[in-house]
Amino acid sequence: MLDRGDSTLRTAGHRHQWILYVLLAFFGGLVTFAGARAQQKATDDATFRKLIDGYCAAWSTKDPSNAAKYYAKDEGLVFYDLVPFSYSNWKEYAVGVQKNFFDGADSVSLTAGKELKVTRHGNLAWTTVPMHLTAKMKDGKTIDTPVRYTGIWEKKGKNWIIVHEHLSAPLGG
Repeated sequence: MLDRGDSTLRTAGHRHQWILYVLLAFFGGLVTFAGARAQQKATDDATFRKLIDGYCAAWSTKDPSNAAKYYAKDEGLVFYDLVPFSYSNWKEYAVGVQKNFFDGADSVSLTAGKELKVTRHGNLAWTTVPMHLTAKMKDGKTIDTPVRYTGIWEKKGKNWIIVHEHLSAPLGG
């Protein structure tokens, strides 16, 4: 025959087991979530590294049509560039960069630094990365300057496209 004390101990033991199972499940879920976040971050970093390197290569051709695939074409999207101050849509951007920069250049090279930072929330992401611009101008002058880059990207379908960007060079750079 069991006395009441043994029954209480057995019930308490079952409660402790149940609490242990719940805690193990909770911590297992946390580890899984943290692993999934780390995996997503690594995938995002690789994806945007490839996009940024392709972006730089496209602009280095001096042909805006090569860079067009990286940009949203919606009216009213603002793109801040080095020359002039800004553009209000892709069409304006492509024509303006050609006229204000590429037509006066013999060669252009834009390269991204290694310090790419990607922050993503769902279908939106922003990237920051230092870049370097070199150009040999037709008038014999050269440009050799660091460039700060911030891009806002939106995932449309399977593709990430730029919906806003800001390039700037340090004063005196």
